[in-house]
Amino acid sequence: MTKLSIRAAADEGSLGALLARFERRVAAMPPGTCPVVAQAALLETAAAQTCGKCVPCRDGLPQAAALLRAIAECRATVEDFEHLRALAVLARDASDCAIGFEAGEALLESFERYADEYAQHLERYRCTAGMGQTVPCETDCPAHVNVPAYLALAGQGDCAGAVAMVRKDNPFPTACAYVCEHPCEGRCRRQLIDAPLNIRGIKRYAVEQCPATQAPLPVAAPASGRRIAVVGGGPSGLTCAYFAALMGHEVHVFERRRALGGMMRYGIPAYRLPRERLDDDLEALVSAGAIEVSLEHEVDAAEMERLAAEFDAVYVAIGAHGGKTLRLENEKAAGVMSAVELLGAIGDDVYPDFTDKRVVVVGGGNVAMDCARTAVRCGGEVTVVYRRRLEDMTALAEEVEAAIAEGVEMLPLQAPEALEVDETGAVRALVTRPQMPGPVRGGRPTPVDADKPTQVIEADVVLIAVGQDILSDPFAVFGMAVERCRFKADDFLLAEGFDNVFVGGDCQTGPATVIKAIAAGKVAARNIDDYLGYGHTLDCPAAVPVADIVDRTPRGRVAATERPARQRKHDFAAVEEPFTHEEAVQECGRCLRCDVNGCGNVEGGRVQYA
Repeated sequence: MTKLSIRAAADEGSLGALLARFERRVAAMPPGTCPVVAQAALLETAAAQTCGKCVPCRDGLPQAAALLRAIAECRATVEDFEHLRALAVLARDASDCAIGFEAGEALLESFERYADEYAQHLERYRCTAGMGQTVPCETDCPAHVNVPAYLALAGQGDCAGAVAMVRKDNPFPTACAYVCEHPCEGRCRRQLIDAPLNIRGIKRYAVEQCPATQAPLPVAAPASGRRIAVVGGGPSGLTCAYFAALMGHEVHVFERRRALGGMMRYGIPAYRLPRERLDDDLEALVSAGAIEVSLEHEVDAAEMERLAAEFDAVYVAIGAHGGKTLRLENEKAAGVMSAVELLGAIGDDVYPDFTDKRVVVVGGGNVAMDCARTAVRCGGEVTVVYRRRLEDMTALAEEVEAAIAEGVEMLPLQAPEALEVDETGAVRALVTRPQMPGPVRGGRPTPVDADKPTQVIEADVVLIAVGQDILSDPFAVFGMAVERCRFKADDFLLAEGFDNVFVGGDCQTGPATVIKAIAAGKVAARNIDDYLGYGHTLDCPAAVPVADIVDRTPRGRVAATERPARQRKHDFAAVEEPFTHEEAVQECGRCLRCDVNGCGNVEGGRVQYA
């Protein structure tokens, strides 16, 4: 027998480090990168992976990579493209292993997905208009907040300036410091060195040091004499009201509930967003200009007729405050309620008592996690039932982990099939059908029935958190175009069929995030201002700091700590703890100031809408 060596396994360690670096570079792919160029890099990587056994992969992929590189560099013909397509089909259909056939499949898919971009390269020898690298954090923030500027201000200790800089584009610095899903961190260029900046954590530090009520507000423009009605007092409607008021317009906000805030108050529990901190943002916002608020004011079709006639413009941002159902028998039984119903009641300080009750939450999104963690705090023994795998949950991973730490039991791959009730008509159990992962559709495996017996999960309370509906019927009666409960509008948020009615936020896109709703309100305010014949620009009380020499020393990302689960699960106090001064300074110091370095200095490299 020959001797065995462990050398090969040891050598894989160095390759693993190289591949980890490669992964970081892919993760930090700058927004605005030409998809043809990115596809060429992917194909060249595939060609480098070939083992050389089969001809379509060994010879075909390098040829295809050379042709695709020629297309990317605008020096190829339509005939070259057809040759490339033939090579892709050959690689997909005739390669022995996934290295070849997946490369061919990916290339063919890119032809369909980026058809316009390929045509531009082949026919006009250029990228499509507007293609070009941009600053990742600013571009990926839906509201295009000047992230590097407020990080620099916070790092210098000017937290009032940091809050003011955020508020130039987003009037909810506090709310977003607590609950934003921080898409700005996704392609942070710092991960090429170590890890993305904790941008939301720095914002939280800034609002802790300088509450929104103490940060300076921009000076409002002189009164224009124009009146704008905003229907809905949530993040989108109030953002529109804020910017429109700063532009000098008179704004009237009509909110059907007892308090402002929308789903920030009636959908996000206080342990994630303390009510007093939300009120900081609201107090500052309504003081920004001529904003009048009418609470508990229901807007129906007749009221919309009046608003559209009496006001110069109307912005409808009613959110998505209806709860979807499972369409099961006994869904109206006592003990069965929607997530929207539960969280909405808590928004008005009506807390249920689930002491010693078995609570089953159906769903796998952030709302389901909010319901589960809320039910724990109300004394319940909580189980989450989800028809897909845990890794397929749409909830943030940290929310799922936090729920598990607080004692929530997760039952994945279980689809609700029936609700059992007792002799009094109250729910007593949820019956589920076991599932298994099936074909991938939309990026996730579709669950299919597994050959296993049904399960009976005893329950005193069943909370349905499978989605939200938009209460659009009164507005449809008024004449607004609706498709699948969502309002139809053009790219500028003008409602279909109207010239002075705009719509935005969850009621137009479907349920999304707070920052996306804020972005819609900002766009609506700008476009209403344009519709009224103005072109206001807004002041910012803070200046962008001069960039220091960046620190390229690899450092660990500062992560926000949380109160121990065994303590926090008994109350609704804030779970997350803010940064210390030292943590904030170190984290701010990791910023590479992409706003003034690299593409930030290139014309078009900044996405800023004042």
